[in-house]
Amino acid sequence: MAIAALILYLIWAVLAFGWRTIEQRRRTGDTGLRLHAEPNTAQWWAKIGFVIAMLVGIAAPVAAVAGLDGISALDATWLHVTGIVVTLAGIVLTLAAQYSMGESWRIGVDPAERTELVTAGAFRYARNPIFTAMLVTATGLAMTIPNAISIIGLLALIAALEIQVRLVEEPYLIDTHGDTYRNYARQVGRFAPGIGHID
Repeated sequence: MAIAALILYLIWAVLAFGWRTIEQRRRTGDTGLRLHAEPNTAQWWAKIGFVIAMLVGIAAPVAAVAGLDGISALDATWLHVTGIVVTLAGIVLTLAAQYSMGESWRIGVDPAERTELVTAGAFRYARNPIFTAMLVTATGLAMTIPNAISIIGLLALIAALEIQVRLVEEPYLIDTHGDTYRNYARQVGRFAPGIGHID
């Protein structure tokens, strides 16, 4: 299962970040990457957390391939197989959610930039479906190779995404789209339908 988890992680990373960046550049002339963040800001901490989560995420299957034992209470074939299915679903959902963003797709936030508020496609069900899909993928990988490193990677990703969404993206979207975003956020959950509305 460790080899399968490593291959799936690499496929996800290449498609979700590499291919999507190249496709965005081909379609719009812009990569969509907004990676700059002032030190010690919420955006900076979110980026640091995300980099840590990505590095730990790849370290988990590498360590499993190298022989790191999993958590014995979670060492069950049914859990590993379910994890592969969940990971595959997360990869597909990530790509579908990115496709829903169209030309507004970005990694990071440029406070001076104004993009269209996307509320169609996957964004009808959650305000952050790409992040939701990333969490599904990371959860599936942790199920496939349930070792201490994969659990730490999942927790680091959750923390980074919470900081990014609550302290960076939501304030930016409220500043940019005002009541249009507030009305949308009252109806559509943060990461899942019906959960995380704002008032």
